[in-house]
Amino acid sequence: MTRKLFVTTALPYANAPFHIGHMMEYIQADIWVRAQRMKGHEVHFVGADDAHGAPIMIAAEKAGKTPQQFVAEVAAGRPQYLNGFHISFDNWHSTDGPENHQLAQDIYRGLRDNGLIDVKTIEQFFDPDKGMFLPDRFIKGECPKCGAKDQYGDSCEVCGAVYAPTELKNPYSALSGATPVLKTSDHYFFRLSDPRCVSFLEQWTHEPGRLQPEVLNKIKEWFAKDEQGQGGLGDWDISRDAPYFGIEIPDAPGKYFYVWLDAPIGYLASLKNYFGKKGLDYDAFFRDPAVEQVHFIGKDITYFHTLFWPAMLHFSGRKTPDKVNVHGFITVNGGEKMSKSRGTGISPLKYLELGMHPEWLRYYIAAKLNARVEDIDFNPDDFIARVNADLVGKYINIASRAAGFLSKRFGGRLSADLGVEGRTLLDTLRAHRSAVEALYEEREFGKALREIMALADKVNEYVDTHKPWELAKKDGADAALHDVCSTCIEAFRLLSIYLKPVLPALVAQVEGFLKVEPFAFADAARSLGGHVIGEYKHLMQRVDAKLLDELLAPPPAPKVVPGGEDLAPEIRIDDFTKVDLRIAKIVKAEHVEGSDKLLRLTLDVGEGRTRNVFSGIKSAYRPEDLEGKLTVMVANLAPRKMKFGVSEGMVLAASHADEKAHPGIFVLEPFPGAQPGMRVR
Repeated sequence: MTRKLFVTTALPYANAPFHIGHMMEYIQADIWVRAQRMKGHEVHFVGADDAHGAPIMIAAEKAGKTPQQFVAEVAAGRPQYLNGFHISFDNWHSTDGPENHQLAQDIYRGLRDNGLIDVKTIEQFFDPDKGMFLPDRFIKGECPKCGAKDQYGDSCEVCGAVYAPTELKNPYSALSGATPVLKTSDHYFFRLSDPRCVSFLEQWTHEPGRLQPEVLNKIKEWFAKDEQGQGGLGDWDISRDAPYFGIEIPDAPGKYFYVWLDAPIGYLASLKNYFGKKGLDYDAFFRDPAVEQVHFIGKDITYFHTLFWPAMLHFSGRKTPDKVNVHGFITVNGGEKMSKSRGTGISPLKYLELGMHPEWLRYYIAAKLNARVEDIDFNPDDFIARVNADLVGKYINIASRAAGFLSKRFGGRLSADLGVEGRTLLDTLRAHRSAVEALYEEREFGKALREIMALADKVNEYVDTHKPWELAKKDGADAALHDVCSTCIEAFRLLSIYLKPVLPALVAQVEGFLKVEPFAFADAARSLGGHVIGEYKHLMQRVDAKLLDELLAPPPAPKVVPGGEDLAPEIRIDDFTKVDLRIAKIVKAEHVEGSDKLLRLTLDVGEGRTRNVFSGIKSAYRPEDLEGKLTVMVANLAPRKMKFGVSEGMVLAASHADEKAHPGIFVLEPFPGAQPGMRVR
């Protein structure tokens, strides 16, 4: 029976390029999707950028762009990753598309009509300088549990405590540095605690096969209440106040959906956008009870996808997910978290730019993946060993050891009768087809590849036993040579069929070499006896350890400038453009009581307000000599809370590397004609 599958991955937030964690998830989902297509099933595989929220709005403002422009520039960089690693999305959309605006508002109306939306007056922090309510991650202060400074408004990175922003000690706005004030506002809540929601979710989450056992165990914790009846599922704040980049809540002026409400709806919106392009009936598709909705997500967003999301869909009258596949994170060198600053990150783009084969990474990731919620580790030595020994040594070499003899001695034509041993070997390989298909279905990709490589071992044993290179030297051994080499190519074809979900581009080359139509799993049942193949060309080289060293290398050592300070590590133009340099007018300069290094500068950066910046230039300048002058400042530097107040930027000044031997600080001053607010490019 042909299945109808709607498959998604988590939507990446549109404020940065893809990282290796994104690629791991996309590769995992792509392998599963390709396996389904090879079984003949109908699959619609879609993705989208998660484009809304305060962080994007704020980042766009700092970059001098509209949120739409900011998101579009990030989205423009997606194809080089997706195409580079052969990710087969049918459609890539944005949550700011018209389909998502419509669907989000329709789903909200369905929940409201079902009595599951409450309006509550809440108290939250407001930035008086920016004129906006502050998201939790834009409030900082001292942890109420351990006292650690500069912690975010929702959790402490030092002790792990979770709390409300209003519990922070000495809070300040990460946007302006101002002390936030508490203001009340009406917020809209989705009543997840409603007995109807709780009852539905208890039944939905326990549906056999829907969730992994470890995910279900975690969900049980979220349902649990203590002896006093506290805990359990809580209501979800789904609204944010203007200014906010998002989707307006119907009949609620100045209110917008919290980004996490409309983000998963983006799955449906991307499918609707795709169906619109293809002339397919979106509503009819979801009315079909045979349709299966499958999600691939990371373990950090399990709560949203296994509680809020199915409840939102069910109580707005829509189909709920059939399966939510949760995976762990990717680490490096024995569990170390990826970190660019420590030089332990793996840049997918750098990987491609170095010319490393994308399917080395697809194969390695697949070889580590299983159906459990486990982190996988990228180990350089293991990467080299698996690719070189298994992928090239066991699999690719089968074709390279036989194809040349067929081309030179037999015109590329495969033997019709392979002999008893040859037929027995191929029957063994064919007998494993159902097991390989099942392992792909269950997302046990590591087991699938071990199964396939065990079959490759059998083929190589056959080659080593019959030694075609020796048969080629014997008189009267042409028939045996023909059978052995034809058996090798048939076996290579079967292994290629099994590996195609993992290695789609490589196997496309194999299909071209064999002169056959694109493989499906069903092709394993037939034979190519008598078929004429093409000329073999080398399919894949081994991993060069030097490339891997370069991929994982920390930032390059700074270049030495004779007589001066070493140059900082080389950057690209896109790194430079992240630094927003602006012309600033020094409106006022004054000494800072208690500091022998700092001056307090009041700067006009053309924003309609002034900024407060502390600068360590007291030894070189008198305040009265600076007032009225123009200078250059870093305008998008995150505000820094200092002993004397909050500094909202950095004034640029030059000095010698050896300040004792060559004292002097020189504040940068632009030529006449520059105006406050002009960007330095």
